[in-house]
Amino acid sequence: MAVDGNAVARTAIDLPVLPGEDPWTADEVTEVRAELVAEVARMRKALEVSDAELARLMGEGSDGAGKDPADVGSSNFERDQELSINANARELLDQNESALRRLDDGKFGLCENCGNPIGKARLQAFPKATMCVKCKQRLERR
Repeated sequence: MAVDGNAVARTAIDLPVLPGEDPWTADEVTEVRAELVAEVARMRKALEVSDAELARLMGEGSDGAGKDPADVGSSNFERDQELSINANARELLDQNESALRRLDDGKFGLCENCGNPIGKARLQAFPKATMCVKCKQRLERR
């Protein structure tokens, strides 16, 4: 997903902002992109570790034949916990990769619900945001 300097500058001009916000600069876009790329790399590494741990846990088996019931319960709890961590890491990876795709496609900064700008300040703080504050609040009230 490499982007040359001209594409970054062009993207910076085209990214939507809320009324009263300064337009995105090429440096700001580069900073957001670098944060997303770093987060993608971090989540991929976390998934490698989690996948290896899951493989180990699954290899231990789940039958309790000859095992202490407490050990079986502990193993099941550990496996369930690792599955949850793995699913969360996959979701975060998907969110970051989606944000990078939106940045490349010129859709970064637009609310997926109403189509209005999300806001530069919100995206600088949380680049994975896909909704403006109003739509996100509305969704969370449901």
